[in-house]
Amino acid sequence: MKRFKELSILPKEINIKNLDHLGIVAGIIDELGIVEKINKILGTDSREKISTGQVVKAILLNGLGFVARPLYLFPHFFEDKAIEHLLGKGIKPEELNDDKLGRTMDKLYSAGLSKVFLIMALDGVKKYDRKTKSSHLDSTSLHLQGKYDRALPQEKEEEVIKENPIIITQGYSRDHRPDLKQCVMDLIVSSDGDIPLFFRGGDGNEADKAVFGKILVEFKKQIDFESIMVCDSALYSQNNLKLIKNLKWISRVPFSLKLAKNSVQNLSETQLEKSLDKGYSYCEKKVTYAGIEQRWLIVESVERRTSDLSKLDGKIEQEAKSAAQEIAKLLKVKFPEAALASIRLKEINQKLKYHRLQDEQVVKNLQEDKQVVYQVQAQLIPDVEAINLQKKQAGRFVLATNLLDKSELNNKEFLTVYKQQQSCERGFRFIKDPLFFADSLFLKNPERVETMMMLMGLCLLVYSIGQRQLRLSLQKSSEKIKNQLGKLTTSPTLRWILQCFQGLHVLIIQGVKQIINLTEERRRILQFLPQDCQKYYV
Repeated sequence: MKRFKELSILPKEINIKNLDHLGIVAGIIDELGIVEKINKILGTDSREKISTGQVVKAILLNGLGFVARPLYLFPHFFEDKAIEHLLGKGIKPEELNDDKLGRTMDKLYSAGLSKVFLIMALDGVKKYDRKTKSSHLDSTSLHLQGKYDRALPQEKEEEVIKENPIIITQGYSRDHRPDLKQCVMDLIVSSDGDIPLFFRGGDGNEADKAVFGKILVEFKKQIDFESIMVCDSALYSQNNLKLIKNLKWISRVPFSLKLAKNSVQNLSETQLEKSLDKGYSYCEKKVTYAGIEQRWLIVESVERRTSDLSKLDGKIEQEAKSAAQEIAKLLKVKFPEAALASIRLKEINQKLKYHRLQDEQVVKNLQEDKQVVYQVQAQLIPDVEAINLQKKQAGRFVLATNLLDKSELNNKEFLTVYKQQQSCERGFRFIKDPLFFADSLFLKNPERVETMMMLMGLCLLVYSIGQRQLRLSLQKSSEKIKNQLGKLTTSPTLRWILQCFQGLHVLIIQGVKQIINLTEERRRILQFLPQDCQKYYV
């Protein structure tokens, strides 16, 4: 106390709040104008101390806080944060309560989640001059906690943009958790910086094949730029291809299509042409499918071939082991009729993929009690022809496009653009990271679950824009900064940069703010970030 007296400052006049990396996140949100856009869409009420746009900003700060503190602890997240510094003068943590949060989520849902997201994303496209030559569609599933009792609707033609809430139910689980209820998130992402362009929430049991064509058609209606739509094999069906016949597209062709399987297995090594992409070779083929003329590119990847052959060896070994055990048991079985024994042999043969039965026969035996029984005899041998076909298929996949003019898309670009489909996967990995605030959803009704998915998409938008701008700034200035391994780079992850800003505080003495722990290295990093980020640290 003596020290404070000497300074003529009382303890209550000193306040220290955590800032950490949240100033960077807040700055990117400001750069995108998210608060103003949300307020314009949803309106403002002069009686409210905190606007709907500011609440959304707070949710995004919570989501990108990387502290594993979920949304149901929302007000507590801001208790030790520099909330006025980040959100506005006079805003208190207790004002960000469950009621305020719920009302904001309900307003967003009523405004149309896909519409709100698209406004944010497309404004970002214009502001940051992002390249949109290709747009990539994919989906993922998110697990839920709690009960969501909602009757499944009767069969009807599904609209791509739902007017009714999503159905939370069990379905095919991409994370191998069929025991949990889930919902589906569809995203269209730009290959330029993994920027999300379009969001849609889907039912937990929704099939990609049923909606992907409709999603692309809806997206094309909303945008004012040309883009090649890229998707995995879920898009490649007769119905979908007819639906998107007026769009430019690239899709992987599923091996469930006999034409694709035969094209791969009948292709010799000499027909493959080396790609300029190291480790790849390909062969072009003209095909008409679903009444649409297409270019197919049969691609072989050296790395993928090595992996596929290793997996194939494991499958062959496993089948040999399990089939040998099954046949050993079968040889001991005594059937009352020859037909039953033959049927059993046929059933086993049909299950085998890499082996076959040889010297099959049904033998009639007479038991001591004079009863006639029938037993089988057979040998298990490798099916050399089937195995060789699988080996030829190893490392190969088929791509299709309706862009026939190579001057618009040559074979190298064809392969390169499809490989950028990983941009969707990176986005989903980010959203499903254990440190993300909603890796397992817990909200009380389907409407708010769907709204939370949209907000997660907005977090990805903020993160991806920030990372893209940082990297562009470094490349433009020919500067480098250290990554997590201590090596200089022009393409650090934004997550690493955010980690570098841990331990920064806002010190307030008699109403005057000062940033503590802003080292020279942190000052240097800030100069490569958007200006709106810098204002929170200066």
